[in-house]
Amino acid sequence: MIVQDKCVLITGSNRGIGLAFAKQAHRLGARVIMAMRNTDGFTQDWFDERVQLIELDMGSSESIERFMQNSVLAEVDILINNAGQLTGGILEDQKVTDIYSMFQVNLVGLIHLTKLMLPLLEQRPKAMIVNNSSVSGIMHLPCTTTYTAAKTGVVAFSSSLRQDLKGTNVKVLTLITPGVKTRMFDEIAPKYSKHMDVSSLSTISPEDYSVRVFKAIEKNQSVLLPTGAERVGVFVAQHFPQLFEKLASARFKR
Repeated sequence: MIVQDKCVLITGSNRGIGLAFAKQAHRLGARVIMAMRNTDGFTQDWFDERVQLIELDMGSSESIERFMQNSVLAEVDILINNAGQLTGGILEDQKVTDIYSMFQVNLVGLIHLTKLMLPLLEQRPKAMIVNNSSVSGIMHLPCTTTYTAAKTGVVAFSSSLRQDLKGTNVKVLTLITPGVKTRMFDEIAPKYSKHMDVSSLSTISPEDYSVRVFKAIEKNQSVLLPTGAERVGVFVAQHFPQLFEKLASARFKR
């Protein structure tokens, strides 16, 4: 799908990967709807008439329903479900409120918004849903019990939805996102390092990742896998799960 002149909706677009997605879509000539919890005072030096900000809290079903009242959503060609939260650490140390909030943003809200957007997307000549999962959706590591459960849910939801939409004009792209240098990534060490060696984790920049994602959109890919060592890790986790678990456990201490 050519991005130029299309309308792209991005959730969680005020920072990190979402902001990089918005900039790249704009750079490619798209109209951009940036959805974020609070639009007050949010501005960027590249903003012009092709950028629109709308408030959306993916942690609130009421906010999602209210968001859908915006008539401009009927013009969306590409929905990028990007908003996310991180949980981590051994399960008994995680706060229940954080777990509920993370599942709502990372999975339940994503499904809710997609369900409501689908009838609109089906009216477009060509449309795409891009779901931002994670290597954690396939590589199930220690200290990631709840986060990996949600991200695995995104992978499964995307795969099943892709089959549901066979024969329609709507495509589904699943992002198996690697480590991207964002504020969320910087939360990994404080949450995980008490029990897990995270010293060897690698990252790419949000800008570099956004370029890869939009190339995948333009090629109508179904899944975007990481490169390098993380791609090897994904392969091992998929095809040799017992070996992967053994290797991952070696980096964990109770």
